[in-house]
Amino acid sequence: MKKLVKKLFTISFIGLLSLGLAACSNTPDNTTSDKASSIVDKDTWVIGLDDTFAPLGFRDIDGNLTGYDVDLATAMCKKLGKEVTLQPIDWSMKEAELSAGNIDLIWNGYTITPERKEKVDFSLPYLDNKQIVVVLADSSIQSKADLAGKKIGAQSESSAVTAMEKETELYKSFDGGKATTYEDNNQALMDLDIGRIDAVVADEVVIRYYISLKGSDKYRILDEDFGAEEYGVGFRKGDTSAVEAFNEAYNDLKEDGTLTAISEKWFGSDVSK
Repeated sequence: MKKLVKKLFTISFIGLLSLGLAACSNTPDNTTSDKASSIVDKDTWVIGLDDTFAPLGFRDIDGNLTGYDVDLATAMCKKLGKEVTLQPIDWSMKEAELSAGNIDLIWNGYTITPERKEKVDFSLPYLDNKQIVVVLADSSIQSKADLAGKKIGAQSESSAVTAMEKETELYKSFDGGKATTYEDNNQALMDLDIGRIDAVVADEVVIRYYISLKGSDKYRILDEDFGAEEYGVGFRKGDTSAVEAFNEAYNDLKEDGTLTAISEKWFGSDVSK
């Protein structure tokens, strides 16, 4: 009798366990179905951006979001028949925000890199950029080699940090063995102004815009840089329909002169690709 009871208990337990596993296996289908669909089917695209990244995306004196990327995103969504919602995000969490479905696009000076291609799908490149080094005008730093032993600032989780890390020996020679990172470039540049750090490595478009506001006589850009790069728009991995629709609309805007007009507004010349 004991053996029979034990056998019946075992069969019942296995049956319940199987039902539990079956229920668990069905859960992902219910929770990920929305994420699996393309944003081409959405009426509104939520664009994640860094609202301190002038002149690409930032707030004007009235607190409104503006900039080259903001104007470009607005024109693009209009072309595609989409409403646009601009969503400021913590830039260090951009890929996580995209993956979680909190935003539909990463669009704000988002550098195309092999590492990021593993996490997102990119649009075609729309703007060229370089990671440049800026110091105060009277600084003793004349070359990248002079950065050894100095405090070098950069935005956290930015392509500037990635670019510097590739030059391993130089990067480790910085004061502290690495760059001093900040939530945004503005904080880094302000610390440069007051002498807390010796140099800032950041996107050329950001540095040159900052210098134009503060005065060119106060700063100096080194002849050497940490490499050229391209900006793209990040989509959720696998959303090829959205990428293709975006690229086609981008080329249309290029042909009809919209890109040239936006570029000349912010940079004084046509720098679009």
